[in-house]
Amino acid sequence: MFKNDSMGARADSDTAQSVPDRTRLMVRDLAESTHAVLQFVDLVHKLADASDLGQILDIVARSARKLHSADAATIILREGNEVVYAAQDAAQPLWPGKRMHAVECISGWVMDHTTAVSVFDVDTDIRIPAGRYHSTWVRSLAMVPIRSHPCLGAIGLYWSTPHHATQEQVRLLQALADASTIAIEKCRIKDEMEVLVQQRTQELESANRELRNDAMLRRQMEAKILHLSLTDELTSLNNRRGFLMRADQLFKLMHRVNTRAWLVYVDIDNLKKVNDKCGHEAGDRLIRGTAKVLRESFRDSDVIARIGGDEFVVFATGSSTPLAEIHARLDRNVMHFNSFNPDPPPLSLSVGTIRCEPRASQTLEELICLADAAMYIEKRAKREHPQTEITD
Repeated sequence: MFKNDSMGARADSDTAQSVPDRTRLMVRDLAESTHAVLQFVDLVHKLADASDLGQILDIVARSARKLHSADAATIILREGNEVVYAAQDAAQPLWPGKRMHAVECISGWVMDHTTAVSVFDVDTDIRIPAGRYHSTWVRSLAMVPIRSHPCLGAIGLYWSTPHHATQEQVRLLQALADASTIAIEKCRIKDEMEVLVQQRTQELESANRELRNDAMLRRQMEAKILHLSLTDELTSLNNRRGFLMRADQLFKLMHRVNTRAWLVYVDIDNLKKVNDKCGHEAGDRLIRGTAKVLRESFRDSDVIARIGGDEFVVFATGSSTPLAEIHARLDRNVMHFNSFNPDPPPLSLSVGTIRCEPRASQTLEELICLADAAMYIEKRAKREHPQTEITD
């Protein structure tokens, strides 16, 4: 009886001692679970704040290794028929940046089957190509897919000693992969949107350049058309329209600033006779010669124009040059032209000049008529005393 009592007492003592042990184990497991949950929550926050794919992959690799006390963690991404080891956190590097065909590694199998794996011995698992890990320190691994449609990639954990990943570890790793899927998808969408925005911006910039070029070309064409509409084709001087537009601006300015101007009317003597007797080529030579003489006799700021077949006009504002000097300059330049162009007929000009006063009431058109009349007075005088072989 005492013996039985003694045995019962020992059993009660063992039972009493096992309760605290079980409690400690439960507290430890609870603490570990709580720590894992806190780490996972911290991971989710970090992923939410991540701004680019590289940052996301680094966060996931570090967190996966830390949560599972693994020797290494890698992030493998799918690119068509290939996989690339995009990120890793490891005591000893595995394959950073390495690219290979999906069928050559376990990650391809995980992605194709969208299924997690836990491999105790990497040398004997039929899903791993023979000899894949012979040159590495890896003995065990666990890998889960980064699930999407299609599968984005996989997260792998590696141990240097034989290790059996529990279902809880695999589920935690899969939860981490699922959380990273959202972040990666968000990042990829952001990158795609940035690319689209950049492409659209480039398209708009290209369209704007084309519009600017078209507008510039249109302005150039309009300027060219305007220039042609205001320019005499043979001499490149102003034509009548160009003269009236530009001279009228100077005429108004003359009145505003209270200055004087000269209006000079020039006619080529005997041009019709030259055309009839020597041909239009000779007449054109005299017309171009007259334009040259006028350019050499007046300033760039003066308005010079050919307003008829043999008629030219000049409006020179702000000039204090005496009338006699203007005529002398014209005569010298005519003589200079004839000396360098000895072939007949020689160039001869009739000139009429009018002084434009700022307080005068005549219009520009009326002054042109007065200068024209003064020119014909000189022309009549030449007719009475002809000096050339060809006469009117």
